[in-house]
Amino acid sequence: MKKYIFNRILRSLVSIFLVTTLTYAIVFTLVPRKLIFKQDPNYTKIAVTPDKKADYENTIYERMGYIDYLSTKELVAATKKVDSKVTNEGSASDKKAYQAYLKSAGGNWKLQKFESGQYYATREIPIYERLWSFYSNLIVIDHPWKIQDASNPNLKRYVRFENDPAVGPALVGSGTKHKYLIYFNGKFPFIHQNIVTFNLGTSYPTFANIPVLQVITQGQGKTLAQEVKFPTGQTKVSSIDIYSRTYKSPKQADARDISNFGKGDAYTATQNNYSEPSMISNSLKAGLIGVLLSYIIGLPVGLLMARYKDGIFDRFSTATVTFMLAMPSIASIYVIRFIGSKLFGLPDTFPLLGASDPRSYALPAIILGVLGAPGIAIWFRRYIVDLQGSDFVRFARAKGLSESEISRHHLFKNAMVPIVNGIPGAIVATIAGATLTEKVFAFPGMGKMLIDAIAAANNAMVVGLVFIFAVLAIFALLVGDILMTVLDPRIKLSTKGGK
Repeated sequence: MKKYIFNRILRSLVSIFLVTTLTYAIVFTLVPRKLIFKQDPNYTKIAVTPDKKADYENTIYERMGYIDYLSTKELVAATKKVDSKVTNEGSASDKKAYQAYLKSAGGNWKLQKFESGQYYATREIPIYERLWSFYSNLIVIDHPWKIQDASNPNLKRYVRFENDPAVGPALVGSGTKHKYLIYFNGKFPFIHQNIVTFNLGTSYPTFANIPVLQVITQGQGKTLAQEVKFPTGQTKVSSIDIYSRTYKSPKQADARDISNFGKGDAYTATQNNYSEPSMISNSLKAGLIGVLLSYIIGLPVGLLMARYKDGIFDRFSTATVTFMLAMPSIASIYVIRFIGSKLFGLPDTFPLLGASDPRSYALPAIILGVLGAPGIAIWFRRYIVDLQGSDFVRFARAKGLSESEISRHHLFKNAMVPIVNGIPGAIVATIAGATLTEKVFAFPGMGKMLIDAIAAANNAMVVGLVFIFAVLAIFALLVGDILMTVLDPRIKLSTKGGK
């Protein structure tokens, strides 16, 4: 088992690497980069002149990793290190000095000119270099020497357990990026850590300049004001998330920072609490309920279809299941939505009642359950029918066991072995793939995020989501295999013999 899991993890890492690399290469080479400005509300406001337009475009391209960019000011400052006479006027002598500097810098820099006559320089970053940057910065480890701030030379550096006045017992750091490296609260998964984090890039143009992982995991909607206890001992009504404290240079601190966190405290940068749950939290809630409903409906129906094989119930159920599988998902969604809203008064859109009301999750979860049930029923029937001719079933009949006892004690458990293998994958699929359901209900979840990111040319978000979905899907396959061995100890996971 241990050897199998180790080898499976290694193969999974290779699979994740290949999928992410291929996606990254396609997105950043085949998708026209100009598309990113189509949904940028600042583009038309800032780019009022050709010079500002070119500067803004190059700044964004640099932020997204397409190019290295030296603005006029940066180019002059860099060139002055080797030629103190250079200016920003764009004269012939300036151009010659710029060209000499860029040639010495290497890397195929290209000198370009604004319409105003001033110069700037760009360097196209090769795809292999961008990939290396992505993977080398993917896993971020926080430590006491993480922060290097020349304006704060006396910053203490340590990691130690403290009974912090704001959050209680916690592993607290100084010199680290995060103040609280390990902390505890009543929110799932209850034990939280900031020592090892993932850097999946920065979102743009949608959710502009926010890290991809933060977009997925932070709350939504309006900021939520509540009582917060600050390290000074004061309790104030505030929307800040005290657990999210990160380093902020003291020279940038304002009076409010000082009054809330105390004089000399450099960890005053915080995120906000929001009134609505995060996208991944919303999708997880609806997805788990949906998967549970699909198995609650599908398993008994499949069992009865197999038990009364070729009977009226089996034929009727087979026809019904076949019809539901053939019916377009969008049609099923609208039918269930109409019935649920008209007959039972359930909200037909998520924002109608919001995340605070459980009824908002009812119809999306029911739809996910109903859409998944036919497949489970038909496969469960097939597994049981295949087992009905087995030797152990004939032996059980010879012993005088009734068909009901055979179904409960022998057929059900054995048929559940391949079914249980697909449960983790089904959960991942409902979280990542409920695109139509979330679109119809205006459901703020993960299902439509990938589609929206592709439509907005949010390349960093596309790559980040593909990475997350690949990790979840491959992890689900591993968990499914382990669940099979739990249900049936006779199954031995091994790299030999194809088992």
